[in-house]
Amino acid sequence: MNLTSWKSFGDRRAVRKAAGVAAAIVACSGLAWTAVSLTTSTSTDSKRPEACLYTPTGKGNGDKSVGVPTYDTISARRPFMLTLSTSEGPITIQALTTQAPCTTNSFAYLAGKKYFDGSKCHRLTTKGIFVLECGDPAGVGTSDPGYSYPNENRKGATYPAGTVAVSKAQPGRNGGQFFISYADPLLRMPPEWTPFGKVIDGLEVVQKFAAKGTANGAPDGAPKEPVVIDSATVQYPKG
Repeated sequence: MNLTSWKSFGDRRAVRKAAGVAAAIVACSGLAWTAVSLTTSTSTDSKRPEACLYTPTGKGNGDKSVGVPTYDTISARRPFMLTLSTSEGPITIQALTTQAPCTTNSFAYLAGKKYFDGSKCHRLTTKGIFVLECGDPAGVGTSDPGYSYPNENRKGATYPAGTVAVSKAQPGRNGGQFFISYADPLLRMPPEWTPFGKVIDGLEVVQKFAAKGTANGAPDGAPKEPVVIDSATVQYPKG
């Protein structure tokens, strides 16, 4: 998510529209940046989730290599909660398994493999859009789990406070990175990122980290206080 350019974030028409909105806001608010960037893709959404495919990327993340998940239509749509444990407290996310089954199945798989455990959230934005970005075990925002999968659930998507959506290490490559919106955006964010969860408890935890700003004081950068996901656990309903 680069707040200074749209070079990796969406198709050119979406870029021009969003940049125009951003420029208008900048003119009114005096912000020193002109647009928002979260890495986008030009690929379409998966139209047949029953045929969801996880495509190896040939990369992965060293000792965090986890293989490739399998997909079963029925089990992938089973509801679950994902809890991220941090130093400020837990963040509980309700997975949108019926809207984004390929994505939620992947995140449940990665949590079960302890892919997120001990990882550091690498990016915080504090102007225009308000998100905390996590999910790279290397803590730098360039890694994927060794596979990618299609976009989902983007038609009419918005990203208000509490939204959890996929971010990308590279355009067109959904993997393990995600962002949490901790406040409603001031900029119009085009529907380019798969929303796959909602924070149902612990949004104030993200807001506490965000209130401390970035390490360098810029509106986009590493959090000033390190945000470490100690563990990520999946809870399925009983019965």
